[in-house]
Amino acid sequence: MQYCMSDIHGCYDLFCSLLDRIAFSDEDTMYILGDMIDKGPQSVRLLRMVFSMPNVVCIAGNHEFDFLKLCRALLREGDANVPQQLRDFFADGALLTREVIGRLFRLPFWVEGEKWLGVHAGIPLRPDGTLCAPAEAAREQLVYDRRFKEPDVLPRAGKCVLFGHTPVRYLTGRDEIVFYPRPGAPQGSEDLADYCKVHLDLMTAKSGVAGCVCLDDCRTFYVQEK
Repeated sequence: MQYCMSDIHGCYDLFCSLLDRIAFSDEDTMYILGDMIDKGPQSVRLLRMVFSMPNVVCIAGNHEFDFLKLCRALLREGDANVPQQLRDFFADGALLTREVIGRLFRLPFWVEGEKWLGVHAGIPLRPDGTLCAPAEAAREQLVYDRRFKEPDVLPRAGKCVLFGHTPVRYLTGRDEIVFYPRPGAPQGSEDLADYCKVHLDLMTAKSGVAGCVCLDDCRTFYVQEK
């Protein structure tokens, strides 16, 4: 099975609980749409875990993007040490290595499946309401966009877009994944193609709720901090 989530923000224990909840196995794939770091207590531990798992696919969010800006300013070619300023960026910064930083630099800014497209924040729409190709968008748009979350921004065609970045609770008052069906789609469809976008940010580091969607049948799964 394939699953997708976003904005886990250093909540290592909740991430592990979510994997247990879905009985995640070597035959499954998890896509994480950015913002794996900051806010929560174990950002680097989480990164080391997901980077070690070949069936976890990660892209960059605005928090990774901002951290890499700092990295570029502080890292010097040939210096084997991680600057203390980078370690201080995280509560568990003592675990930070150049290997982890190197993996962060190699993160893509979108990921794509047969019926869906995953970005952190959003994708610009063309004047006719169709999606721009992510390669046509600036990286800053893909990680910082705040307009795409709005309920009236509904791509007219193209693949279903999965995204996070802005907590769902700011729109609905609930920490639950939101599906935006296409006109005429059957209610509660299990086919991702029947949705124009899916909003995934559950404000995990503050709400204590983590969740994901199964891309094969649109089921949602949640775990809550005890």
